[in-house]
Amino acid sequence: MAVGMRNHPYDIGAAPYGSDQVSKPAEFSGRIFLTPLQVLKEASRNSTFWLLSGTFFFCGVSTQGLITTHLIPACGNYGITEVVAAGLLAFMRIFDLIGTTLSGWLSDRFDSRKLLFWYYGQRGLSLIFLPHALSAGPATMMVFSVFYGLDWLATVPPTVKLSIQEFGKERAGMIFGWVVVAHQVGAAAAAYAAGAARDWFGTYNVPFVVAGFICLFAALMSLRIAKAGKLATS
Repeated sequence: MAVGMRNHPYDIGAAPYGSDQVSKPAEFSGRIFLTPLQVLKEASRNSTFWLLSGTFFFCGVSTQGLITTHLIPACGNYGITEVVAAGLLAFMRIFDLIGTTLSGWLSDRFDSRKLLFWYYGQRGLSLIFLPHALSAGPATMMVFSVFYGLDWLATVPPTVKLSIQEFGKERAGMIFGWVVVAHQVGAAAAAYAAGAARDWFGTYNVPFVVAGFICLFAALMSLRIAKAGKLATS
């Protein structure tokens, strides 16, 4: 990466994607540690930032915190061996690559808010279906892996695009960095809460279904994000 990658199209004399003009990017000004905190302070007054952070918090809840951590032990509860369960997780990641790449293409052509609505909605329905898939066996779990996998990181391209549209290219990286913090907090919370729920209820069905309905709520939140060019300050 250090040898082959560049920071900006200008570094190789190319125009940015979607443009035919080669333009030099604005140089970073400010203090490397203080500026992100200042950007966070400014963004905290914008409701779009909180909606993006909130939906990404639920994204972390329903992906890394829940499925990455608990899918394999959940499969074990239904007699699916660890090797098969790990294979399902790997199969899911293959479709994740396809879905995320396709999501980038769609984000260049359609309203990112509506894409997030469909992505979170599909994920929610998949998680609500998961307890049935587990009880039905590996074949039905393959169906779940396909639909859930297509949606795993598909939320990233439209979230990044909305960050750029609302806060500008110069600050979008720092804004998205803070949005990812919310994602990881959600993942940590779900990793613990789902395990605690499994111990309490004796099954993973409750955390899976609850996470499904949380994703449906995130889908509705996505439609509340301000349209491009319209600030939503509180």
